[in-house]
Amino acid sequence: MIKNVAFFGWSEAKPQSSLFQEAKATAALLAKNGFHLINGGGPGVMLATTLGAQQSGGRVTTVTFNPRHMDFFEGRDPQNQADENFQMDTYEDRTEKLISLGDAFIIFNGGTGTISELGMVWSLARLFYKKHKPLLFYGNFWYEILETIARNMKLREEELKVYRVVNSPQQVLTSLQTINKKRRP
Repeated sequence: MIKNVAFFGWSEAKPQSSLFQEAKATAALLAKNGFHLINGGGPGVMLATTLGAQQSGGRVTTVTFNPRHMDFFEGRDPQNQADENFQMDTYEDRTEKLISLGDAFIIFNGGTGTISELGMVWSLARLFYKKHKPLLFYGNFWYEILETIARNMKLREEELKVYRVVNSPQQVLTSLQTINKKRRP
């Protein structure tokens, strides 16, 4: 049963951007429907997740770490005030904790950090195929990326069956609800 949904995406998304607004609206809708949200505690899509959930009275958990000697890591956003925060020692520990807490993952547009998170959750979905945690790729731009990966990489058939592309907050909610209905005993 999916209860906890982790959001991954660009830390530099500004509040006025469509990316920030879509993540915020998705978080608000999921929180309104009883999902607990999880993010990395930083700015951008992570902050949008927290603000959206709080707007709907939902709960948010963040997973952060204190970057040392990392000039290009955004770190914790003081505006991202969650209900609960886990402080990890390293970036790798942070990523593993985000993944372990999530029952499903929504992957928005992002940079290399998002690519790193995507790679981990996609690999785990393949390894635990049919018992995997669902992946939702948010946005039409994913079709071209995923088609290019499928055409050029050495993927197994099941690796192409572990995700869905969604294009609206309502599609995210409907996808998660559909998965939950199928998983009920």
